[in-house]
Amino acid sequence: MTRIKKIGIRGIRISFVDSDYNYMELNQLTAHELLNLMKKGEVSPQEILDSLFKRIKKIEKKVKSFVFLPPTIFKKKCSDKPNSQKVIGGLSSIPIAIKDNICVKGEPTTCASKILQGFKPPYDGTVIQKLKKAGAILLGKTNMDEFAFGSSCETSFYGPTHNPWDLERVPGGSSGGSAAAVAADETILALGSDTGGSIRQPASFCGVVGLKPTYGRVSRYGLIAFASSLDQIGTITKDVTDAALLLNIISGYDPKDSTCAKIPVPDFRKSLKDNIQGLKIGVVKECFKKGLDKEVGEKITDSVKLFEKLGARVKKISLPCLDYAISCYYILGPAEASSNLARFDGVQYGLRKEVKTLKEMYEKTREFGFGKEAKRRIILGTYVLSAGYYEAYYLKALKVRALIKNNFDRVFKNYHCIITPTSPQPAFKIGEKIADPISMYLSDIFTAPVNLAGLPAVSIPCGFTKNNLPIGLQIIGKPFDEETILRIAYNFEKNTPYHLKKPKL
Repeated sequence: MTRIKKIGIRGIRISFVDSDYNYMELNQLTAHELLNLMKKGEVSPQEILDSLFKRIKKIEKKVKSFVFLPPTIFKKKCSDKPNSQKVIGGLSSIPIAIKDNICVKGEPTTCASKILQGFKPPYDGTVIQKLKKAGAILLGKTNMDEFAFGSSCETSFYGPTHNPWDLERVPGGSSGGSAAAVAADETILALGSDTGGSIRQPASFCGVVGLKPTYGRVSRYGLIAFASSLDQIGTITKDVTDAALLLNIISGYDPKDSTCAKIPVPDFRKSLKDNIQGLKIGVVKECFKKGLDKEVGEKITDSVKLFEKLGARVKKISLPCLDYAISCYYILGPAEASSNLARFDGVQYGLRKEVKTLKEMYEKTREFGFGKEAKRRIILGTYVLSAGYYEAYYLKALKVRALIKNNFDRVFKNYHCIITPTSPQPAFKIGEKIADPISMYLSDIFTAPVNLAGLPAVSIPCGFTKNNLPIGLQIIGKPFDEETILRIAYNFEKNTPYHLKKPKL
């Protein structure tokens, strides 16, 4: 296992034993490692920023993680001392990238859609306010599938982001830009949003840690909605410790979000204990049906053996709801999306087509503003909500959703967590599935049920294919029990080297 051997003064180089790299630059380190170095006075915030700028300038044209980088960020000068040192568990001067559907005051926020070109929010989302208070440095906005509609980051108006492990492959979606930026060491941390797997699936494809909190754990105020009952802001990080650190910052009740839960927020870092002895873990047997990539199945099996070696009690369980989750999700998600996207009409902000009549303006603005996938989901959602089909589709999907939650509740009476593959296959090639929506939608088969049930889940690297593509393991927990899944993920990470491996760009 790779271990830190020596830290050079001023943080210029850090050497590792048994690593593919002889040296690691500051941009390759985790937030908690950098915070410790700054605390000791061995590196400065400016050196961290300079290291990231150098990396971005070198590889961003290949990866295309960002859609907006403030021109002033490259000229930003930091003080020699970290910011907000008095903030307990703060992110003093740690750079973070933000998905392009989270509002940052005065900065372009377009959801990677032509229809929101030129839109600059007049306010910060709650998570942005919390990050600023904690002393974090906002790097820029990351690429995504348009309005989070996709599993590959190919539906973006700006064009696709490329997977750092293989530039011919997708990074996953919809938070593909954030996952690729973290994997490529263009940022230290990133925020994404997860409606049906949009944090966990790209985390799996890019070999990083993606955490979707319980619905209501993190305020959605300032997140441009896709499906309001499914959306959740979450974290994309280089390791589990950083996921716990960042979740500490962004969690908590917010009166501006009516769906935000008014419950205490624990210190998630305290859950990172070296012991999972006796914990009960359920392995979903339906995941190993036809359609699961052979190498993915092998790595999940290896992961199960490791959990058993660490003292966990692992048993196969049945979750028949998986067979219905995708159908349910692709009725409820588009239905809510069609309603949420009705506000984008060219009247108040964004793109506007100048024509003779108001009706023509609506039609032409939406025709030219939305991409193909957005139009597909708006039409589908409008159809299932229409008078003749509401009960046959939407109402029935709501009932199935309740059954899915009941399935999970039943299992969690006897188990601490559930594990599945994050995705049925590793990253596929750009263009491979974009013309086949059904095949693309099936990429979310293991992640969408979690959103329907409102549960927390984390994806962690659990191995690589023969072609050196990352594979992700999903750990699903009980509502508001992020502590347990972080603890289990932390123990897996401590006993495997996968999170330390870097793409060679």
